[in-house]
Amino acid sequence: MRSADIDEMYRAHAVAVYKYLMSLCHDPSLSEELTADTFEKAIRGIDGFRGDCALSAWLCAIAKRLYFGEMRRRKRLIQVPGETALVSEEDIEREFIRRENRMTFYRELHALDEKTREVIYLRLSGDMTFDEIGSVLGRSGAWARMVFYRGKEKLMRRMRDDE
Repeated sequence: MRSADIDEMYRAHAVAVYKYLMSLCHDPSLSEELTADTFEKAIRGIDGFRGDCALSAWLCAIAKRLYFGEMRRRKRLIQVPGETALVSEEDIEREFIRRENRMTFYRELHALDEKTREVIYLRLSGDMTFDEIGSVLGRSGAWARMVFYRGKEKLMRRMRDDE
């Protein structure tokens, strides 16, 4: 593969791959590292790209495998905060309610089908456009928009029912 082709591939798809990884791990430095690893692996394995999907979808599939490999390697180490700050009772209550609402949201999100869940993650956490999401998942932007809004409506109904 020529250097110009590599540069073009990187310029065209690096942002989408990075956003996809951010939607998975929510860690900018890990996303940057895995984005670089994704393109390194893609360049070495470009002969394996059959062209039966969009190049961005192939790159995101590589990125996803690298991410899960990294998570297996780390075995999801939990970092313990060094210090705790003194907070008021009101702050504690507000934080508790915020966490409970977030937990309810993620519990209900997890109950959705895989494609809907992935579209919502990419839209909210990856800050991707519907066209970018469609490209990553090998579908159209209109499909991604429809899946997102139907999923959002389902989440809102389920969360209202939990109250």
